[in-house]
Amino acid sequence: MEKTKAVSWSIQNKIAIIIIDNPPLNVLSEEVIELLSIAADEIESDSNIKAVIVTGAGERAFVAGGDIKGFPDWMGKGIELAKEKSLWLQEPLNKLERLLQPTIAAINGFALGGGCELALSCDIRIAEEHIKIGLPEIKLGLFPGAGGTQRLSRLIGKSIAKEMIFTGEPLSAEDAWRIGLINRIAPKGKSLETALDLAESISNHSLPALAFAKRSIDKGYEQRLENGLITEAEYFGQVFQTEDIKEGVGAFIQKRDPKFTDQ
Repeated sequence: MEKTKAVSWSIQNKIAIIIIDNPPLNVLSEEVIELLSIAADEIESDSNIKAVIVTGAGERAFVAGGDIKGFPDWMGKGIELAKEKSLWLQEPLNKLERLLQPTIAAINGFALGGGCELALSCDIRIAEEHIKIGLPEIKLGLFPGAGGTQRLSRLIGKSIAKEMIFTGEPLSAEDAWRIGLINRIAPKGKSLETALDLAESISNHSLPALAFAKRSIDKGYEQRLENGLITEAEYFGQVFQTEDIKEGVGAFIQKRDPKFTDQ
């Protein structure tokens, strides 16, 4: 029997669904890292895709962490090697974050360590009610190196991020929702279905407008308010040059549903 690819993706109604299938717990092995990077590249080059969902195969784990068995090869061999490994782990997550399309993590099980970091690289997170999510690296004598210290603090605030990282204790779906780490809680087995419903709602809109809105939020968030407002105005200027705004405004005036260029 041919081995299933550790990362595969398909398109359903202009929604790309990335599935990580690396049993038993979908850890971020070298193969998963490389294939996830390739998947992000392929999705980026497909102009027909309007939203992206990332999930794990099976029922136990979204992604339960990194491949800890490979860590001994990185120890005591100089700062530059470990730094290169961190950047290598970050690369596919950075690619996912930079996609033009809105991205959704459908968290169907454990999202620990690198799995939490993968979820953080998505725009929206939907978690099933039974999941555990967190960054337990401190228990191994290290700390998150695939974006966790940066993305988590920007999402939920520095103080709460420090508590999560310093203790290494995972959170329940309810606690993660309470602090803003996840957007929605879904019943067990329903995270992908919930993510698809949300992605379909998003994909009814203009992709250029979605992309400019995403860029405005992400770029402006790192700036002072006065500079962020200028960034917003710049992207607002760009969206006013698209065919979709002509269609959207025209449809509103004519009291009909818009038919955007990518629908």
